[in-house]
Amino acid sequence: MSKIYVLHENNEWTIHLQNRLEELSLPYELWHLDEGVIDLSSEPPEGVFYNRISASSHTRDHRFAPEFTEAVLAWLERHGRIVVNGTRALRLEVSKVNQYMALNAGGIQTPKTLAAVGKKHIIDAANSLGMPSFITKHNRAGKGQGVQLFHSVNALQDYIDGANFDEPVDGITLIQQYIESPESFIIRHEFIGGKFLYGVKVDTSEGFELCPADACSIDDMFCPTDKPQTAATAKFEILKNYRPAFIDAYEAFLQENDIQVAGIEAIQDADGISYAYDVNTNTNYNSDAEKIAGQFAMLELAKYLAARLQES
Repeated sequence: MSKIYVLHENNEWTIHLQNRLEELSLPYELWHLDEGVIDLSSEPPEGVFYNRISASSHTRDHRFAPEFTEAVLAWLERHGRIVVNGTRALRLEVSKVNQYMALNAGGIQTPKTLAAVGKKHIIDAANSLGMPSFITKHNRAGKGQGVQLFHSVNALQDYIDGANFDEPVDGITLIQQYIESPESFIIRHEFIGGKFLYGVKVDTSEGFELCPADACSIDDMFCPTDKPQTAATAKFEILKNYRPAFIDAYEAFLQENDIQVAGIEAIQDADGISYAYDVNTNTNYNSDAEKIAGQFAMLELAKYLAARLQES
């Protein structure tokens, strides 16, 4: 029997999708791909395979989940199985450099960014950027990992020479233009089936940790897991009647890169220019914000997977 197969490495981020699949009485199976064995001479089962492996898997001691998942995806794609968020999506998920190059190729503006390996070259990159304020981030990250704001190269030097320097898992540190928004928020644009679903306004006044999931690790200080949100206090707010002109370019970017499910984060500067700076292909949703808005992305995702299952 054909099923929906969910490829993942984090049970807590998968439970909401499981609930929706069960609500719709859909056959499914979870493949936890932090480790395992794959017989490349065998044929995969029939069905739809939805990849939601995260760039932050190494923070959960699943260091090689992306690499193993890429092997599984190659096997599935070789045999012509229906794959949602396949090899190309995974490669963008685990590399912001790949994301920015693909976004730029689609005519989408991103912040000026330099990629550096080695502490000396990180400093060289900051000097080359030539901006009074800038941020650092990891090339393979997630959950805001490695994101810090600096107001001088000297401050960056103190950081990388200190005990708290956070070495990126792939060795690549990004030095990036700091886009200062007139108000402390970014907007995350959610897409299912490659089509825009909604935009969610995210309050950034407390820091760069922007995890929208209900189940975040204890380290995720700025993720709203302690108490329910209200419309007045919400860190995450789904916007009504929101569809800016650049959504068409975002949808075209997703189609060009064979990405069906994603969240694209963007920030607007004082001149009204929007910069896309992160593409999340294992996107999560905030249930408090969805209850207030009456929109439920995991339900829409389950319906989309059900439609794809009919094609298998």
